[in-house]
Amino acid sequence: MHIDPLHHEQLQADTRRQFLKTGGQFSLGSIALGSLLSRESRGQDLTLNPLSPKHPPRFGKAKNVIYLHMSGAPPHLDIFDYKPELVKRDGEDCPDSFLEGRRFAFTSGVPKLMGTPRQYERYGKAGMWMSDACPNFHAIADDITLVRSMYTDQFNHAPAELLLFTGSPRQGRPSMGSWVTYGLGSENENLPGFVVLNSSGTQPSGGQSCWGSGFIPSVYQGVQCRSKGDPVLFASDPAGMTRDLRRKTLDALRDLNETQAKEFGHPETLTRIAQYELAFRMQTSVPEVMDISRESAATIEAYGAEPGGASFANNCLLARRLVEQGVRFVHLFDWGWDFHGTAAATGITDGLTNKMAATDKPVAALISDLKARGLLDETLVVWGGEFGRTPFREGRTAKSSILGRDHYPDCFCLFMAGGGFKAGYDYGQTDELGFKIVENKVHVHDFQATVMHQLGFDHEKLTYRFQGRDFRLTDIHGQVVRDLLA
Repeated sequence: MHIDPLHHEQLQADTRRQFLKTGGQFSLGSIALGSLLSRESRGQDLTLNPLSPKHPPRFGKAKNVIYLHMSGAPPHLDIFDYKPELVKRDGEDCPDSFLEGRRFAFTSGVPKLMGTPRQYERYGKAGMWMSDACPNFHAIADDITLVRSMYTDQFNHAPAELLLFTGSPRQGRPSMGSWVTYGLGSENENLPGFVVLNSSGTQPSGGQSCWGSGFIPSVYQGVQCRSKGDPVLFASDPAGMTRDLRRKTLDALRDLNETQAKEFGHPETLTRIAQYELAFRMQTSVPEVMDISRESAATIEAYGAEPGGASFANNCLLARRLVEQGVRFVHLFDWGWDFHGTAAATGITDGLTNKMAATDKPVAALISDLKARGLLDETLVVWGGEFGRTPFREGRTAKSSILGRDHYPDCFCLFMAGGGFKAGYDYGQTDELGFKIVENKVHVHDFQATVMHQLGFDHEKLTYRFQGRDFRLTDIHGQVVRDLLA
């Protein structure tokens, strides 16, 4: 039998209402209502902002996070993980030992090994290997922690992104940014605690679940903003509605929601109140912080940004402005890193050169800018994808003049800057052909645990009870990688 959801909700409300009214002096409904009233009598307002700043259980070196996700998985062997032996054996059949019992997204049979066509040199005091694909990263080698030994359980984009950002390859779990704002709140009541910025015209394969709040209150989900046009869609007042009329409308809605909150005590009712109020405040605060024309010409040039435009460079500059104003978590997604070699734009020669040219300059500028402003110590910057790329040619493009690599979950690279991570530090090692990790393996759950640790949390204790179980970002896994920490 199908029941309309709205009708079902009304029936539930009627049932609860009858129980509250007729359950007697000592019913559970009376006790719950009495608890709410007693909180009011002690001066605790039901409409307290759920995003108010909170203190973590212990001191965390990081207070904010800027996560730069290269959606599609950058070809790490052509950017950071130099393999001279693989170059030497370029064109040879891939050894059977690396193929037995394995399946790949678009490759079957016996593929050919493919050494990188990029040129590598060492940079920074630690002599960190980087290729010519990322010239602007060379200058920040002494500021980053490069992990060469990341691995994941998923080899398709959407499940891998969901695992990285929610702890599960399936939809429905809170995202990393939601967990962080749930645990820490925000330091600016006029801005969202968690902001999402997309570039290159497409959302990540994992969709909005990458910044969704899952089963925790929706006030903690990411708010998607734009660097061109209205910063937040549907936040502007409708035509004909003045600011005063908008305020009166929200006051009436607040009164109705507070009445419902007192009667039923549902947390989403309080969330709804907070979201209406935040949206009202955002109408004046967001346009100001999103206006990069307020920056100096030198800063705009350093990022390669363009006021009035929409780009990854603009989003990097916006990320700095947002954390400067107290936003807790800023997540940038940039589409176009799926380097299969099926077209010139996805080849590891010209395609990678062009993609990095649009992105490595603003990333380097962001890290340098945060450092110059004294913000890097308390702001964690992360750069990376959802998995790696194969040390052999992608099967569909085996005979093409355009070089490409298939998906590879066993090895990939990721780097962090600031937030209490070691600077100029190279961690982990893969074998001479780049097929497996031989030193200091770091699973995505370990990475999540380490990020939460730097924010002041024990990843096993920041939980939310749902359907009779305590959930956490790292599921039932994860170890803090203390070797990465300063």
